[in-house]
Amino acid sequence: MAGASWRRLRRLDETLTAQPSYALVGVLRMPHGQYSPGRTVYRRSLIALAALVVSALFVYVDRDGYQDVQGDRLTFLDCLYYSAVTLSTTGYGDITPVTEFARMINVLVITPLRIAFLILLVGTTVEAFTETSQQAYRIQRWRKRVRDHTIVIGYGTKGKTAIAAMLGDDATTPSDIVVVDNDRAVLDRAKSAGLVTVDGDATRSDVLRLASAQRAKAIVVATGADATATLVTLTAREIAPNATIVASIREAENQHLLEQSGADSVVVSSETAGRLLGIATTTPSVVEIIEDLLTPDAGYAIAEREVEHKEVGASAKHLNEIVLAVVRGGRLLRLDAPEVDAIEAGDRLLYVRTVSNQ
Repeated sequence: MAGASWRRLRRLDETLTAQPSYALVGVLRMPHGQYSPGRTVYRRSLIALAALVVSALFVYVDRDGYQDVQGDRLTFLDCLYYSAVTLSTTGYGDITPVTEFARMINVLVITPLRIAFLILLVGTTVEAFTETSQQAYRIQRWRKRVRDHTIVIGYGTKGKTAIAAMLGDDATTPSDIVVVDNDRAVLDRAKSAGLVTVDGDATRSDVLRLASAQRAKAIVVATGADATATLVTLTAREIAPNATIVASIREAENQHLLEQSGADSVVVSSETAGRLLGIATTTPSVVEIIEDLLTPDAGYAIAEREVEHKEVGASAKHLNEIVLAVVRGGRLLRLDAPEVDAIEAGDRLLYVRTVSNQ
């Protein structure tokens, strides 16, 4: 009975990923470089108005080749009226070209302008209807191709700063990042920054699958509440057993919960900020250096690289770079550990680099 209930809940949780791409428009949004609809309509209206004025000028120059039903000589307003009804294909027939030259102008100039006029106006309407289809196509193509990306859950201060740090390292591009949040205003800002966004609750496995969490390289949990972070981490680890999950929490007492839920690394924001505040009271320059090291696009930065062949067997303490630690077999060895006196093939070095060495 319990198994049947679980399967029923799982089916309910698949409602998003089971939807066709067109049904996901508005939930999963892809950034693109097109103009906004208002700007597009404005530009096209100006072009259509220019076509109308050009047509009226041609008619006005050859106004003697046209006949008014009342027999009056055409004014510029008459020419503008004739152009408007002709370009819109209304054609009342109260003003007609009577000379061969006027008819030739209609064939060579007015008719192409009429076609362009209709394409502009009708095209704007059609584009409004096809925008959904274009978004659906982009969503379908993205879902087929996306892999080894990073998912950031929560686009608040922590989430935005994490993304800025990733982009600052030049190893990640905006197209490699997916933001999951349920605040539409927040998602609008993320989309304007060129990021793919998913509108939904990240504690639901179906929302994470929609972000292709099962094929993600890393998942950053930057929610506002520790309880939410725990649930998200549990869900993410179930879907993405091989992804690197990094979570942020407010209270240190919840750190073991995140680790048990499957987080590879947990950052305690309140304690970290508290330590920096305490250090700043006596040695503010130390805090300045720490901030510098955590900012990859200015001054110094902490980086990681593979050991070069010529460095194997040497001591990590005697390299040209300032080495902070060695990663061996997934284990972090600090510089005071005796193992770092002999670097091995396959080790990775955590070191301090300058921006000019990027």
